[in-house]
Amino acid sequence: MTVLVTAATGTVGRGVVDRLLAEGREVRALTRDPASAGLPAEVEVVAGDLTRPHELTAAFDGVDRMYYLGAIIDPAHAVDDASAFLALAAEAGVRRVVHLSGSAVTYRRAGSFELLAEIEAVVEASSPEWTHVRPGEFATNKLDVWGHSIRTEGVVRNPFPDGTGVPVHEADIAETAAIALLEDGHHGRAYTLTGPQLLTHREQAAAVAAGLGRELRFEAQTYGQARRAWIEAGMPAEIAEYILGYQAEYAEEPPRVSPDFERVTGRPGRTLAEWARDHRADLT
Repeated sequence: MTVLVTAATGTVGRGVVDRLLAEGREVRALTRDPASAGLPAEVEVVAGDLTRPHELTAAFDGVDRMYYLGAIIDPAHAVDDASAFLALAAEAGVRRVVHLSGSAVTYRRAGSFELLAEIEAVVEASSPEWTHVRPGEFATNKLDVWGHSIRTEGVVRNPFPDGTGVPVHEADIAETAAIALLEDGHHGRAYTLTGPQLLTHREQAAAVAAGLGRELRFEAQTYGQARRAWIEAGMPAEIAEYILGYQAEYAEEPPRVSPDFERVTGRPGRTLAEWARDHRADLT
């Protein structure tokens, strides 16, 4: 049995590949640039672009299950691309699809969930054995918004010191996806994934410091200061606004800790301190 992993070089995809290999499964990884993929030697790496689905029929040879991340980098064509790609998968005999979606669909956050929900509907129509994995805030976002100041100044800055979050370790997302790929009993389910702790941004900074084993200073910012700093650091303005909008909302409407990871695995999720320890090299 070969498992196809799309977006195999991504934050979650790499973890899915590693977990499948650890279980002794044959893995075919789909990536735009096989030469720079850097995946383990035992992985069959094939070139492919999800925005050009009709060129990918050979990717499904011998595949009966797949980890799928829709090509939402092209929102205008994402649903059509997903429909074409998943139709080819179904014709080739792919029965099980584990789809990486987002928690915005669970909570129906206007402006954030609609495209993901449309792609979820395409997945459900194309596969008799579908599972949606819906992570919330990725802990790895901290690398983009806090990484530079932690490395260079030992400082975390945020405009919502007492606003809360439940950032999830990417390893928890990959583990859930791998379990749904390999085990029965997850068909027709949607798993919302968060970290195991509801933490203010001050507490998140302290958790990162604990994971790194060194002190970090916390400094409050204004919304405008944070937006300007992120854009000057290279973040697209629309992404800066998107993340800050979530943080502003969570400051007034705190998110919830989801029990789904523990239900699937039988143990609590990895903490933010554990995530920081795992990313010590990125934050030092």
